[in-house]
Amino acid sequence: MSDVIRTKDLTKTYFLAEEVHALRGVSLSVKSGEFLAIMGASGSGKSTFMNLIGCLDKPTSGKYFLDGQDTSQLDSDQCADIRNHKIGFIFQGFNLIPRTSALENVLLPLFYDRKGRIPNQEEKAKWALETVGLSDRMYHDPNQLSGGQQQRVAIARALVNDPAIILADEPTGNLDTKTSIEIMSVFQELNDSGRTVLMVTHENDIAHYAKRAVVLRDGKLLHDEQVPQRRNARKDLVNYTENGTEIGDFVI
Repeated sequence: MSDVIRTKDLTKTYFLAEEVHALRGVSLSVKSGEFLAIMGASGSGKSTFMNLIGCLDKPTSGKYFLDGQDTSQLDSDQCADIRNHKIGFIFQGFNLIPRTSALENVLLPLFYDRKGRIPNQEEKAKWALETVGLSDRMYHDPNQLSGGQQQRVAIARALVNDPAIILADEPTGNLDTKTSIEIMSVFQELNDSGRTVLMVTHENDIAHYAKRAVVLRDGKLLHDEQVPQRRNARKDLVNYTENGTEIGDFVI
């Protein structure tokens, strides 16, 4: 299986009042269909790494290859096309537009589809909402939805362009335990359908729904290993609902 993501000696330095070395030579490969949890304390470089992978920023040095293409050679329009066609973004704060229906929020990325890849846009947006279990909430505004439902809208918005890669930055950070498991069930189903998922999280229990865990510390790659005793979110949700069982804490 080929590498969909490959970084080589990736560094990122911010020149503020003083130099801040956010990433210090990170080399990592991710194959198509993997589910990767990116972990680390605050300031470890997780979000910086995710921004580089999402072509939202460029490294100070090193290389990032996406599907074998050197992204350092791309201009801003080409990076925007990659973000619109290949990558779906999901954020901790949902980033939904208020006073705008779930359906309209999901349609938003399609407005930037300059090549007309998806002709039946409204039907595609409805499909995305149905995929995350929100067929009965399409015309509700964000303030009429629970936190978990808002995150599902955000996932549907990330799916609407049929991206091969899903990037999720602390997707359960604002959610309770049961809702977090529900969202992890959605991610596992997306991964099972063939999508590559990279998820930033500081929660050990959430990381155990991924297949592989990477730990960053002070901008360096500290650990990279397969997740032991990977959890099944659907089974955990049944146990939690029926028995009120709390999900235990794990150490990667």
